[in-house]
Amino acid sequence: MSYQAQKFPVYQPAMRIISNITNANPAVVTTTFAHQYLTGTIVRLNFPPGYGMEQANQLTGEIVVTSPTTFSINIDTTTFDPFMTPATFPDNTQYPQVVPIGENGLTLKAATVNSLPYSAT
Repeated sequence: MSYQAQKFPVYQPAMRIISNITNANPAVVTTTFAHQYLTGTIVRLNFPPGYGMEQANQLTGEIVVTSPTTFSINIDTTTFDPFMTPATFPDNTQYPQVVPIGENGLTLKAATVNSLPYSAT
């Protein structure tokens, strides 16, 4: 393992693009392809203008995986604007994303390097 990997553990999996999110409690998020997340992952939702549900922008929550492309998240979106896909996209298109930021657990199961810098001296 390289010194850089020991010093700065890398957290994986990466962000995924959101193709749908329900108005429900808990909300159900659908990604465009397999997310590879684990139940207990804590994620942040990023919603650019034009996709509706902007009230969910920058909210975080813990997920429960329900399929390779869906998970529920402990956020109540029942009163949020509905999710929608814009009819036209500007040249600098941004997509709604879900970004893993941590895990609820004593050990990071999804980290590619699961160690912190440690020195016995």
